[in-house]
Amino acid sequence: MDISVRIEIFKENEVYVALSPELNVSSFGDTIEDAKKSVKEAIEAFVEECGRMGTLDDVLEESGFLKTNSSWKSRSPVAEENLALAV
Repeated sequence: MDISVRIEIFKENEVYVALSPELNVSSFGDTIEDAKKSVKEAIEAFVEECGRMGTLDDVLEESGFLKTNSSWKSRSPVAEENLALAV
């Protein structure tokens, strides 16, 4: 099974934080590469645990992933932008 996961990386103070928004899994590292490696390990652990619990397909579907054959892919937006609100 293949799972394609989108990640976002932010710099917070002195560390880089990597986040998989669809799965709500994050981790961090001293460099961008460290953060990417760390979040990959965290996502793998999350997916393995969901597999052990028998909930992986349900979790991926609820998180907006689409299954094609034996591959899961996160949704791709048709548009993306930042929206500023005055409250």
